[in-house]
Amino acid sequence: MKVSQRTVRLALTEPLRISRSTMAAREAVWLSVEHDGRHGHGEAVTSVYYGLDADTLGRLMHAQSSWLARFADPESALEELRGHGLASTPPAVTAAVESALLDLVGKRAGVPLHTLLGAAGPPSAATARTLGITSAERAGAQAARLVRDGFSVLKIKAGSPDPADDLARVRAVRTAAPLARLLLDPNGAWRANEAERLLHRFAALGVEAVEQPTAPGDPEALARLAERSPLPVVADEDAVDYEDVRRLAGRVQGVNVKLAKCGGVGAALRIADLVAGTGTELMLGCLTASTLGIAPAVHLADRARWTDLDGHLLLAHDPWTGIAGTDGTVRASGRPGLGVRPRTDGGARP
Repeated sequence: MKVSQRTVRLALTEPLRISRSTMAAREAVWLSVEHDGRHGHGEAVTSVYYGLDADTLGRLMHAQSSWLARFADPESALEELRGHGLASTPPAVTAAVESALLDLVGKRAGVPLHTLLGAAGPPSAATARTLGITSAERAGAQAARLVRDGFSVLKIKAGSPDPADDLARVRAVRTAAPLARLLLDPNGAWRANEAERLLHRFAALGVEAVEQPTAPGDPEALARLAERSPLPVVADEDAVDYEDVRRLAGRVQGVNVKLAKCGGVGAALRIADLVAGTGTELMLGCLTASTLGIAPAVHLADRARWTDLDGHLLLAHDPWTGIAGTDGTVRASGRPGLGVRPRTDGGARP
């Protein structure tokens, strides 16, 4: 097999502020694997939180290129990846390699990824749309526009220095979008006692669930909070991989599964099997990425209670197309493999 890679810059339509940082752009490394004239593609994006910059990603992806070149076909490479993994490789890189192989295997078989995974038909789901930390007035205006566009789930970032600002922002969104489902994400900004007090107030405003309200690193504290919380608590930063989820299964109401942090589709399916029947449900999340990076998770959307796959919708220019989302619903394509393709219109959003 032949392997190539390319690093590109993905600029956001506007900077996204969360409790720990503000982001205006990130780099992505695209991996392409070719066999008999067909190509499979995968994407990994930079992450300050996970310690992955563009140079590191490029170097790690290049190392996997040598590994992939050993195999005669993508099926044998995928079997080896699923059986033994990629030693000392960050999950984001493993997920990108697996994505490229799954895309190519699907194209060789002439079927979409969800068919390979046993789904009856193309999954689709209402995706949350993220609202960053901003003024209450601006958040309300954004919410009203998104609801008009078709979004029924809004995720509001929280963790302002003054919690009153977070409450005002949620009130403004609730007023502007009275029928929308609201999710809250402080990205671990609150102390446990503060979170317990605040969550009652957010519950009164109709928030449906909260992601990682307390600082990561103390999953026991998160589990204790989940016992008392008036809202479902979804672990994110404290639920990185299978072992993290194993410790929390049945003790929190949800886990946010991001392919870039758990290691890809295969790892996500193992987590789904682990939590089945425990009372812990799946949220499918993502990093800000192009359609290429988001697409593998969309093929899993029928397995999740909450779907938060809007990373491509935050971009000023998405270089790929094929999973929709601008109307509030992401949809797996019926085309072979991931079902995505490069855009020919420049990717600009209206």
